Amino acid sequence: MSQPPAYEPPDDNRPASSAPTESQLETEAIGSLKKHDPYAALRFPAYRLFSIGWMVAVIGSQMTAVALGWELFDRTHRLEWLGYLAGVQVIPLIFLALPAGVIADRVDRRRLVQVTAFLNALCSLGLALLSYRAGSLPWMVLLVGVSAAILTIGRPARSAILPRLVPPAAFANAITWNSSIFQISAMLGPALGGLLIARSERVFHSLAIPYAIDAASALFYALIMLRIPKATGTIERSISEPKLGPLQQLSAGIRFVYDTRIIFATLTLDLFAVLLGGAVYLLPVFVQDILHVDSFRFGWLRAAEAIGAVGMAMLIAHRPPMKRAGRSMLLAVAMFGVCTIVFGLSRSYWLSLFMLVGIGAFDNISVVVRHTLVQVLTPDAMRGRVSAVNNIFIGASNELGGVESTLTAAAFGALAVRFGATADHARVLGPTLSVVIGGVGTIATVLLTAWLFPQLRKYGPLQPHTTPEKTLTGRAGTTGAAPAAVRPS
Repeated sequence: MSQPPAYEPPDDNRPASSAPTESQLETEAIGSLKKHDPYAALRFPAYRLFSIGWMVAVIGSQMTAVALGWELFDRTHRLEWLGYLAGVQVIPLIFLALPAGVIADRVDRRRLVQVTAFLNALCSLGLALLSYRAGSLPWMVLLVGVSAAILTIGRPARSAILPRLVPPAAFANAITWNSSIFQISAMLGPALGGLLIARSERVFHSLAIPYAIDAASALFYALIMLRIPKATGTIERSISEPKLGPLQQLSAGIRFVYDTRIIFATLTLDLFAVLLGGAVYLLPVFVQDILHVDSFRFGWLRAAEAIGAVGMAMLIAHRPPMKRAGRSMLLAVAMFGVCTIVFGLSRSYWLSLFMLVGIGAFDNISVVVRHTLVQVLTPDAMRGRVSAVNNIFIGASNELGGVESTLTAAAFGALAVRFGATADHARVLGPTLSVVIGGVGTIATVLLTAWLFPQLRKYGPLQPHTTPEKTLTGRAGTTGAAPAAVRPS
């Protein structure tokens, strides 16, 4: 008995009365395959414009970060001032991040970004003036705190705008390019900052030039946001969204992150890994007391993480989406810890530079996975608040990590002196132990996270529209979980 012919679906481009030829069927099959477009997000004008402005702003802020670390340590030679610099930036984050998320979900996000960028430009001008006049260091640190508060208020709005600039199909690619653009800026900013430190000291006997350029870049960002279409800053609200009181609005983002367990796992991993393994705030100490290199090489060390991150981001952009994103993230953070340990033990400039490149490359994998999940799995009406929670985790890991690194380095140095080490040996031993032990703690954090959150270890491709609710939350039927969030906004 002969087999019936296989069913062939109709093709609107082929006449119904004609029989398909073999070449026609081959052409249709090839055309039906989805090709990976590594430049999908960059094809949208609004995203390109937004990225240009943000890139310029990040370059300026990175120059200021390099100049501040150099100036504070160069004028005091005390680790405590680097800790103050980190601490004053985390305080506004703790108290203002959640209210900032509520604001971002209630006002025109584009306008909020413009206002905060303009105010940040004024703060950078203040730093330039204080540096030029060799002003009080406490006043400089206080001004950094004011700038951190302003940036904290505007950051959720900026993060929540991104999903409105590209269609859902291109959003994962936009996250990858967003990371690439940030890391390119973070590479250029410190490198230029290292050059300008020496030039500014020779010409003005201060570091006024990097701060002034940062002010100009922030102003440029504020002006370029005027060219972003207003529709990208609007917020779609569901008619069924309940009326919440002020405290409920503040806690809504926290509840959503905790209930969506895959997001909670990635944020927790990033928080403790970077908190323990961050060595950026100790770079001025390594440069001047351990590696003994000048400000130019300091700029390249400061840019090394970004160089690695850019290379990894370009690799991710040109490859198909990760098939096992959760496992990739865990392995990447573990390698982040290994590179941190080697950097702490290194006494070679080039080995230290190479390890920082590795730190940036492996960290970027975590960044892409985390930001893609946070933005795509969150409803548009809650993106400001969830972005605020994400910013708390990121800021706490970066700034508190700086506080932890500087305080433990100072404590280990004091302990070494107590046990008979010379002051010179203690200045080397303290930072070394702080970084190495932090790297070991990062690896331990990866192992603990993989055990506590098996859903992260088993998470597959970054395709949230096909991910079942139970996988995302770890508990079926959880309030505020994935199904409402995973639909394209």
